[in-house]
Amino acid sequence: MQRLKKVGIYMKTALLIMAAGIGSRFGGGIKQLAPVGMNGEIIMDYSIHDAIEAGFNKIIFVIRKDIEKDFMEVIGSRIEKICASKGVEVAYAFQSLDDIPGEVPEGRTKPWGTGQAVLAARDAIDSPFVVLNADDYYGKEAFVKLHDYLCLEAKDEFCMAGFKLKNTLSDNGSVTRGICKVDDSLFLTEVVETTDIVKTENGAAVNGKEVDPDAYVSMNMWGLPQSFVYTLKEGFVTFFEEDVPANPMKAEYLLPIIIGKLLEEGKVAVKVLESSDKWFGVTYAEDKAYVIESFKKLIDEGIYKEELFSDL
Repeated sequence: MQRLKKVGIYMKTALLIMAAGIGSRFGGGIKQLAPVGMNGEIIMDYSIHDAIEAGFNKIIFVIRKDIEKDFMEVIGSRIEKICASKGVEVAYAFQSLDDIPGEVPEGRTKPWGTGQAVLAARDAIDSPFVVLNADDYYGKEAFVKLHDYLCLEAKDEFCMAGFKLKNTLSDNGSVTRGICKVDDSLFLTEVVETTDIVKTENGAAVNGKEVDPDAYVSMNMWGLPQSFVYTLKEGFVTFFEEDVPANPMKAEYLLPIIIGKLLEEGKVAVKVLESSDKWFGVTYAEDKAYVIESFKKLIDEGIYKEELFSDL
C-alpha cells in the first residue's frame, strides 16, 4: 500500500481466485497443486504474495463444496494465517452446478464457467476486485497496475492485464489466447479468441501464418468494479433463457464473452494495462520442469525470497 499511502488514499480491493476447477485428489497429479517453489509453494501462493505486496486487502477463493476440507488442509488454513498477520481478509465462495436461475438440464455435469464462478462470490464482493485463474502465474507488474488503476480511477471503468503474446507461449505445444485489439489510448476494442497458436523461431504462428508476437493478449486477469456483480446476475438469467436451451450440455457463461458483448454494445470501457512480465502455466505436463526452473531463477535474481512471504 505504500504508493497510495503517500497521497493519503486508502481503498479496499479484493483478489478473487477461481479455484473451483481444482480436482478432489489433492497432490495426485492435479496441475493447480503442483509444487513449483523452493519450499513446495504452488503457483497460487505467488499470486497471493504479489497481490498483498501490491496492496490488495482481501482474498476470495472460489472453490467447490466437495473439495472444501482438502482445500483448507492444503491451502486455505495456511494462507489464512499469513493473511491474518498482514491484515488481509480471507473469504470463501462455492461454485455449484445448481446455483442457477433455472433447472439443471438432465445429464449436465459440466460447470457453468468463469462468469458463474465470479457470481458465486457475490456475497463476498464488497469492493473493486481483480479476478484470475488459480493455476496461472502473472508476475508482479500486473497486480500493481490493476490495483492502482482500480484505486485511483474515479470512473466505473473495467481494466485488464495485457500480456505480450510472445510472453505467454509454451515450448511444448499450442495454446489458445484472446488476442486483443486496442485503440490509441490502449482501450480494448475487441478480443479475438485464437486457437492453435504455436511458438516459432520468428515469434508465433497459427496454422503456418505468422501472428504479431507483440500483440496484447488476455490471460483472464480482469479488474472489475463491484457493480459488475449485478451485470453478471442479470446476464445469467438471459444466458439461461437463450444459451442453455440451445446447448444444454455445453453452454458456458464465460467472462471474456460477457465482457466482449458489453464492449460491443458500448456499455463498458476496458483499459488495457500492459505487463512486460512472462506468464507461466502448466498447460502441458512437460511445462512443469520449466515453471520450477523459472521460479528458481526469480528467487536467484532476488525477485522473491526463498521463504516466499517473509518479505511482506
